[in-house]
Amino acid sequence: MANPAFNNNPAFTNNSRRAGQFGQGQFSQAQTPSAEQLGDMYNAPSATPQETGRMSIDGTIVKTAVTLGVVALGFVATLAVYFAELAIPFYVMTYGGALAGLVLGLVNVFKREPSRGLILAYAAAQGMFLGGLSATLEFGSNLDGIIFQALLATACVFGATLALYCFRIVRTSPKMNKIFLIAMVGYGLFSLVNFITVLMGVNDSPWGFRSMEVFGIPLGVVLGLLAVVLGAYSLVIDFEMTENGVKRGAPAKYEWSAAFGITMTIIWLYVEILRIIAILRQR
Repeated sequence: MANPAFNNNPAFTNNSRRAGQFGQGQFSQAQTPSAEQLGDMYNAPSATPQETGRMSIDGTIVKTAVTLGVVALGFVATLAVYFAELAIPFYVMTYGGALAGLVLGLVNVFKREPSRGLILAYAAAQGMFLGGLSATLEFGSNLDGIIFQALLATACVFGATLALYCFRIVRTSPKMNKIFLIAMVGYGLFSLVNFITVLMGVNDSPWGFRSMEVFGIPLGVVLGLLAVVLGAYSLVIDFEMTENGVKRGAPAKYEWSAAFGITMTIIWLYVEILRIIAILRQR
């Protein structure tokens, strides 16, 4: 079980006959080089992934930074509209961003060939949604500092997970992947039911069943912490899939797919952490 942004992509999985073909076709019909040509090839410096048009870690980092930068632009733009007291544009950006982000997310997930334009459009839409949600909590609900707290906590989770992965301390395993899948399905079903009950007015609280307390602790906090753990493990899967794509010599365009997958997970983590903080501070 992996991030769906990676699951449907032959560059990162073993589920396609194309997975092992990257980097082979360009030499299949080449003529046998002469001894002199072999000597020149041996003495020449090694080509970088960028020079061969192959996926690299550095290229993925750059594209992930660009994608997150577009998210930040959408975020700031929505905050600016909020401060300008433009109510209708604010709600259009917030709810329109949520809907567009959902649609574009699904399109990018099921699209086997990455599209830079669609991925950046997804990032912009999600940025507007996150900006609207964050502004509503920070300023509309008087939860001063919640945006900074959520951003800092998300950065800490991402940094810690990346460090643990780079030092080979955490890795995925078939058993853990099965547990991850079961937990994700269960959490997804709960979230769907909770959203429907809130939408239908069954629950007075905007957080729905998440406001219920278990041994004095809000259920939303317990489930939120579980979601953060799942999000961190999802990041480990994302890093592993990206590394697999680089090792297989996937074309450089798939760096956008990796950037999309990692950005999806970071956005999910931010929303979960933002909600945990909001529930705790509104008690």
